[in-house]
Amino acid sequence: MRLLTLNLNGIRSASSKGVWDWFRRQKVDVACFQEVRAAPEQMPLRARSPRGYTAQYLVAEKKGYSGVGIWSRSEPEAVQQGLGDPEFDAEGRWLRFDLPEVTVCSLYMPSGSAGPKRQARKVRFMDLLLDHLRALHEETRSRGREAVVCGDWNIAHRPIDLENWRGNQKNSGFLPEERAWLDRVFDELGFVDVFRRIRPEPKEYTWWSNRGRAWEKNVGWRIDYQLATPGLAESATSAWVYRRRRFSDHAPVTVDYDLSPR
Repeated sequence: MRLLTLNLNGIRSASSKGVWDWFRRQKVDVACFQEVRAAPEQMPLRARSPRGYTAQYLVAEKKGYSGVGIWSRSEPEAVQQGLGDPEFDAEGRWLRFDLPEVTVCSLYMPSGSAGPKRQARKVRFMDLLLDHLRALHEETRSRGREAVVCGDWNIAHRPIDLENWRGNQKNSGFLPEERAWLDRVFDELGFVDVFRRIRPEPKEYTWWSNRGRAWEKNVGWRIDYQLATPGLAESATSAWVYRRRRFSDHAPVTVDYDLSPR
């Protein structure tokens, strides 16, 4: 299974930059998208009804804001839209596909960079999500299944995950309490950072500011993850960030998983 995650920073904007021509050459089985910023009827046909894929979106009630989607070559056995919280579900931040092989979720974590109120809101979402991730892990384990949560987590976990870590320790996205929260996701709940398991080297980032030529200089943050249950994580054979072309302020993160019986 080839699984891709990408924050599009607007599906119409990414479409105009050739993302679908590139995507078609990648032979992706499942794709998770975040920040689609459009309702399906506003999307280009290639995004609304992609050939060879079942595609669903959970869009935000506010026009031009947030939203997540999943494309899959396999038909989902069940779909879950939202986390059951009206405040956040109205923003389109969680979509789940139960596929025959594995459960795949697309996540868009709120950003707290706009100020204290936004950060407090992000923390509320993190509390809600932690409980949901715990339930997801327990559910899939009891059913003998595996799960992966893909998306824009808006947190860099360790100093290796951003270029200027010393200067960002008081900024949203690299606050000690945010990083400790991710520690709980890994150490307490048992999810695995699949990319980092395979690719331990530095300077592998997934988001760059539009200021100061950050993209060209590779002054970035790694905030887009595929976090998987241990069995699925162990099956990962390769992982990479695509940077040759720029479709968004984020880059696609792709992982190959070997789902053959062991």
